[in-house]
Amino acid sequence: MKNKITVLIPALNEETTIGDIITRSKKYSDDIIVVDGHSNDGTESVSRSLGVKIIFDHKKGKGEAIRSAIPGIRNEITVLIDADGSHNPDDIPKLVQPIVENRADHVSGSRLIGGSSELHGGFDECFRLMGSSLITALINHRFKLRLSESQNGFRAIKTSVLKALDLKENITTIEQEMIIKTLKKGYRMAEVSSHEYERIAGYSKIKLRKVAFRYVYSMLKYLYF
Repeated sequence: MKNKITVLIPALNEETTIGDIITRSKKYSDDIIVVDGHSNDGTESVSRSLGVKIIFDHKKGKGEAIRSAIPGIRNEITVLIDADGSHNPDDIPKLVQPIVENRADHVSGSRLIGGSSELHGGFDECFRLMGSSLITALINHRFKLRLSESQNGFRAIKTSVLKALDLKENITTIEQEMIIKTLKKGYRMAEVSSHEYERIAGYSKIKLRKVAFRYVYSMLKYLYF
């Protein structure tokens, strides 16, 4: 399967972890793309030293980074994984299996099933979990599903489906947009358990107070209009 999978890694100032993510992802893919958000640390140099493709986004956020890479993806399946060490590349086979077996077109990793070492302990984490649960519940109600979450950035999707979604979001709201549009366009959605590990270094790029409105707005926009 290595020649059928592209691993896409959006990254911003993740020099401590990007090398490990790339190296471990190489076990499952011969085509790895790092989308650098114009990092001011060694993210680019570490990535180049490992011989992967590097492109640069336009500094608008994770969603725009993902969108900027989509036109150049040629392999059948695209795996999206974060660069901060919170996702385990060894879960890639589990993510792509439902697609390979023709049981799904888009498969999301679930922290609600696999557990999280990150999503607990403070008010921000509490509000993130509450907001995520509400959005997921509305998606489930709209499409008569039983997904456990909708915000995890670790996922696999048929590249043809990814290109057909016509994604628009510039920030992390792209993750719920991907799921909603997958379902609205009649594609099959699935999820598998995936543990979210505590970030080894760096910092979260999500400022909850600044993006909460965008999450609600984009959810309503794509879900009901």
